[in-house]
Amino acid sequence: MKNLRRRVVPLLALLVLLCGVMTVNAFAADDPTEEIGTKMIECPDCGAVGVVLTDEGTAAACDSCGGTGYVESSSRFFNTFWSLLPPIIAIALALITKEVYSSLFIGIVVGGLLYSNFAFEATVLHVFNDGIVASVTDSYNMGILIFLVILGAMVCLMNKAGGSAAFGRWAKVHIKSRVGAQLASILLGCLIFIDDYFNCLTVGSVMRPITDKHNISRVKLAYIIDATAAPVCIIAPISSWAAAVAGFAEDGQGFSLFLRAIPYNYYALLTIVMMVGLVLMKADYGPMARFEKNAREKGDLFSGANPYASVKEEDMDGKGAVADLVFPVIVLVVFCVIGMLYSGGFFSGVGFIEAFSNSDASVGLMLGSAFALVVAFIYYQIRRSMSFKDMMACVPEGFKAMVPAILILTFAWSLKGMTDSLGAKYFVRDFVQTSATGVQMLLPVIVFAIGCLLAFATGTSWGTFGILIPIVQNVFSMDDPMAIVCISACMAGAVCGDHCSPISDTTIMASAGAQCDHVNHVSTQLPYAITCAAVSGVTYLIAGLLVHFGITGMIALPIGIVLMLGTLFVIRQATGKRA
Repeated sequence: MKNLRRRVVPLLALLVLLCGVMTVNAFAADDPTEEIGTKMIECPDCGAVGVVLTDEGTAAACDSCGGTGYVESSSRFFNTFWSLLPPIIAIALALITKEVYSSLFIGIVVGGLLYSNFAFEATVLHVFNDGIVASVTDSYNMGILIFLVILGAMVCLMNKAGGSAAFGRWAKVHIKSRVGAQLASILLGCLIFIDDYFNCLTVGSVMRPITDKHNISRVKLAYIIDATAAPVCIIAPISSWAAAVAGFAEDGQGFSLFLRAIPYNYYALLTIVMMVGLVLMKADYGPMARFEKNAREKGDLFSGANPYASVKEEDMDGKGAVADLVFPVIVLVVFCVIGMLYSGGFFSGVGFIEAFSNSDASVGLMLGSAFALVVAFIYYQIRRSMSFKDMMACVPEGFKAMVPAILILTFAWSLKGMTDSLGAKYFVRDFVQTSATGVQMLLPVIVFAIGCLLAFATGTSWGTFGILIPIVQNVFSMDDPMAIVCISACMAGAVCGDHCSPISDTTIMASAGAQCDHVNHVSTQLPYAITCAAVSGVTYLIAGLLVHFGITGMIALPIGIVLMLGTLFVIRQATGKRA
């Protein structure tokens, strides 16, 4: 505990210092909410329409805002460094207690206290009405939650039908080495790009028997699952993450911005390069090296107690076929694509690209997954894989499997709601805008660093997107090449921070998917994620310099790949000499 405090206290001190640094001045704008240190928020009575109309149809000033459309926040902590205190407290408690649910909830309560100026009744109402209830009843969020429940049901169906077991049997025959088992895990993780939760649930259950056979430690499998979840989804145009990014962007440019930003999403791309490099070079280092050595030489997959010793594995001798896994996944992908096109108006005459740009991920993924579930029911009924009663039982079972993810998402959305109500995005914006006016060429790496810190503190990439992407759009015209690099830096930083955070939902689900100790997964993954983050930061620095001097930023990607592989080679040489 004493050593843990020594690690946590400097981290908190660093975060507080960064919060203090970000209180610098920015240039004022005509919009009151864009002024430095603004306390102004949209008027709840007329913010949506600007004015209130009288019975005669003429404009009349709102009693709350006097016709300006803005009122002053009632919180004394609005747009101050205190607005970041809720996520800071949540991450500190998670590190100390190793318990994510209570940590997030306490962070939410702190946000409610700051918003209400420590008034008891107002705090309770803000936490539950404006926080938890609002996040759950939001139509977009509800669609995502339904999508997750259906995903859980489909995974349960695949397992019960024997599809996952059949794939495991096939892999045991065709995969002959430790390298092959790891590469197969990476490939499967990259192929399941629709959603990171779907990735974690499927890759873990399918690949555990294969990696166990080849004495690959469970924490290494957890790293592969985690590194092929969010980093792959954030560069896949057909995914829940692409839709989330499109939803956070302003002016309906979301999907086109996402597509243009893919080549500059260095952390995601370099994470894939790093995974393959680690496997082929056999260059494990840090705590991971010890776990891998114990697994390879002693057959100890956990380097300690197995926290999932009581969990029964699926019977590998079932009658399922590989098609029982592959076909439902393909159907899910196809119907989700169709659902997103439908939500964008494709079947009403809108063009293909425009339909994707205007798509609503919540609607598209929800409808697509619902139709895919129906097709899966019909398919398994025709195959006689299980009885209709057993298929129906998979729905509540899948729901139960997704409860931890749903709970974490609900709390993460609520925590984001607290930081929004405290004006955290304005506080961060002031720092970004000041940086943009002075050292524009450094802005990509600055945005990347801020994204890492915010996502690490909140444990959610989507919340970080919601804060940073609109800010970058306000700083730059989207015709500016630097804007695309910075949008990518937002996404890359958010994924990086999420990848490192012990309270991240995907980090927790990767541990569960690999069935390993969560703290061991975080401690072994962190050196890898930090290495990739450092190389990505250098690559964003190079990209910013190239774009500033009128050279295409695309050149930075191959440079980053060379740097990543070179870094792994140097690490391998250094660890090899020590060994």
